[in-house]
Amino acid sequence: MAGAGPAGPAGSASTPGSWSTGMRFGVPVGGLVALVSVAAIDRVWADCDTGVNTAADSLALLFLAPLIWIAAALPWAVLHGTLGRRHRGAALAAGLAFTVWFTWFLVTWLGVLDSYPDPTCPGNVPPWWPSWLPS
Repeated sequence: MAGAGPAGPAGSASTPGSWSTGMRFGVPVGGLVALVSVAAIDRVWADCDTGVNTAADSLALLFLAPLIWIAAALPWAVLHGTLGRRHRGAALAAGLAFTVWFTWFLVTWLGVLDSYPDPTCPGNVPPWWPSWLPS
């Protein structure tokens, strides 16, 4: 068949380069998101005196870190495997937007506990949290 290569006919829908590029971006970015999210959640919990003690809080975050890493890395692979085939810049912008949103979501959902009574942090929001950023 003319134009056929080892991966199949020319212009085939599967290009493994897009998926591997997504993982090359996703793995380090996912690790960074996990690190930043866990550090921010730990700081919120420490400042607002949330949880049983530091050891228990750290153990909970230790178990959450790999899950956060995977959850932050997979969208990069999906975006680069789908959108990145034709629009690499759009895939990069969408990945960055998702990363920022996901980090904010994790810190506000896991870190700022609405139902936890604490007189140290009014509204369970630490004093260093920016007022323009919703929690």
